[in-house]
Amino acid sequence: MLEIKNVSKSFGGNIAVSNESFVVERGKILGLIGQNGAGKTTTFRMILDFLSPDEGTITWNGRPISQINRDFIGYLPEERGLYPKMTVEEQILFFGQLHGMKRREVLSKIDQWMDRFQVKGSRKDKIKNLSKGNQQKVQLIAALIFMPKLAILDEPFSGLDPVNAGLLKDGIRFLQKNGTAIIFSSHDMTNVEDLSDNLVMLRNGQVVLNGTVAEVRNHYGDTRIYIKNDGITQEELQKLAGVQAVQKSGDRFILEISDAAEGPNIFKAVTRNGFIKEFSQQPPTLDEIFRMKVGDQNA
Repeated sequence: MLEIKNVSKSFGGNIAVSNESFVVERGKILGLIGQNGAGKTTTFRMILDFLSPDEGTITWNGRPISQINRDFIGYLPEERGLYPKMTVEEQILFFGQLHGMKRREVLSKIDQWMDRFQVKGSRKDKIKNLSKGNQQKVQLIAALIFMPKLAILDEPFSGLDPVNAGLLKDGIRFLQKNGTAIIFSSHDMTNVEDLSDNLVMLRNGQVVLNGTVAEVRNHYGDTRIYIKNDGITQEELQKLAGVQAVQKSGDRFILEISDAAEGPNIFKAVTRNGFIKEFSQQPPTLDEIFRMKVGDQNA
């Protein structure tokens, strides 16, 4: 188990992280979110002991992480870095052996991992001859092939199309099923909501959200209503009691309401002529909550 407890870090007069605390348990996935400069990468670098916290503690299974061998950590940095003149096999072998794997063990698993991420190319191809997306997959394999006990993935979905993002999600879930504790950052709230058991949001280095996705969303109440009804206009919806804003998205309307208790009355109003295609009352999405938190400096 990884535990960050009351951690702070400053650079000169700039506070990067302030009194940060959270836990990532074995076989759990934590999504770390926040604007650029919120403190996510600084947090990762302190876990990796690239940086030392000014205050607080970072422990793995109760032991200070700075005092133990960190070969058990798989790390995918936001700044991608591979050796372009190496072959795929040489690259993965290099990183696998750095993490204590035997040469024969690495070589026996390369094809399996290339299939898992559907790398286009052979293990004998040079890195520089692969597409950017396939280079990224190779770096993922290099970070994960040794089955780390803790995986730190800094913006792993950056630059991936939906198909390859789906393959990465499958790879992350595979690690989770095998007991890896995983922490990742992403600006795509759909990925965070889909994968995370828990999430932490940083704003200006401080934790402003911490809990399960359901807990975070439910805290805001069922104040969003999704409607598909060809027989009603945006203007009519805007006039309903309790409706603060109406947005049209494709063939549905999204209503922001002041009080979740207004839901039944709005349902009666929009179904007065009978059947409608959709009526769903939910909490705000994680993306909406992110935007609210970023915009509200007093939250």
